[in-house]
Amino acid sequence: MSQAELSKFVETTAAELGIPGVAVGVWADGQEIYACHGVTSVEHPLPVDENTLYQLASVTKTYTATALMRLVADGLVELDAPVRRYVPELTLTDERAAAEITVLNLLNHTAGLDWGVINDTGDGDDALAGYVASMAELELIAPPGTRSSYSQAGYNLVGRILEKVTGMTYERAVSSLVLEPLGLSESLFAPNDVMTRRFAVGHNRDEDGTLSVARPWTPTTRGNRPGGGLVSSAADQLRWARFHMGDGRAESGVRVLPADLLQRMKEPTVALRGSAEGDAMGIGWFLRDVDGVRTVGHGGSANGNFAELLTVPERDFAVVTLSNAGPNGILFNQAVVRWVLQTYLGVTDQDPEPLPYDEVRARAQEIAGAYEIDAMTLTIDADGTDGTDGTGLTMEVVIKPEIRAAADTDLPRTTRRSPSACCPARGTSTSSRAAA
Repeated sequence: MSQAELSKFVETTAAELGIPGVAVGVWADGQEIYACHGVTSVEHPLPVDENTLYQLASVTKTYTATALMRLVADGLVELDAPVRRYVPELTLTDERAAAEITVLNLLNHTAGLDWGVINDTGDGDDALAGYVASMAELELIAPPGTRSSYSQAGYNLVGRILEKVTGMTYERAVSSLVLEPLGLSESLFAPNDVMTRRFAVGHNRDEDGTLSVARPWTPTTRGNRPGGGLVSSAADQLRWARFHMGDGRAESGVRVLPADLLQRMKEPTVALRGSAEGDAMGIGWFLRDVDGVRTVGHGGSANGNFAELLTVPERDFAVVTLSNAGPNGILFNQAVVRWVLQTYLGVTDQDPEPLPYDEVRARAQEIAGAYEIDAMTLTIDADGTDGTDGTGLTMEVVIKPEIRAAADTDLPRTTRRSPSACCPARGTSTSSRAAA
């Protein structure tokens, strides 16, 4: 794959999907290839390059997990130990669960915690402690260890373990344990640090199709940073990928993590059933077999910024793609990852085969009903009121009033989808992994 081929595909795809600025990096055959296109902002445009900063959103979780594994290597944390050994003040609605949840349960999303708490605990050094205190209101969706369910709150709690064990703030701990040893100088948390460098702002599309800058830019509240607050560049992301495919040493030769612990992060810890994210969860990573090849990756969605990082360790191959417009930023990232896998490795990532028609299943009574998460309600109708005699689906999504009231932008009140539009193909980066 040549630089010209990659650049042509990136430029064409970004133009087709209406993305103002994208940065793509590929590691293959021991070399880096970059293809960057467009601008950082439609209001104050600057050219995007491999050092332009983007919000990583939930890709941050891979950094939080790796920092924690450094404490495991030093004998300061045990994966099978209860979280309360390190955060004794942890309080949940279920006392038994609070006592039983282990560190590993947090890292592979098997703690049984709901997605998260909508709560801004400020910008002080006590922000993460305040977030963990607010988890006393968080619902549990399953007993610890019984299933994997993605949780922002769980990773914020991992961040609090880092604080308690190291005596540092979360940001200082991650910098000391991971960013500085690996030379990731363009990976930052604080907006005041980001604003002195070239960074991409997110964009969202108005009802008339016009792209507008997404506000606020701030990636997430400080209490949410362990699950989604890092800002980084395509160049730093390829360095991060190379480290995780290596032997645990930095490019300088300094040992950052024992090779066996680094490898353990990429091994299955729990199977994922019917998940669009992968086949299994490692430690901080989603694992998915694509065309007979094991891939290891994570994606993230923020306010108009979208990130995808995918590695193929057995081929010493990695791709990172960053885009700055919703909702098509997700589609752009997916298209680039698929094209790169096919073009360079000959690996085909195909959509799942549709199930054969079944008259009973077609009526979809088994999934019809009302569903609720912290931010919205979802109603799936299959009773025929959509004009299809019960053989189709209508999906209605309503953002909760309290979420709307807290938002800095005017959110849509209701979204309805027809049967043909409510069943998208498998994605590799979805809003369920958003930082906030």
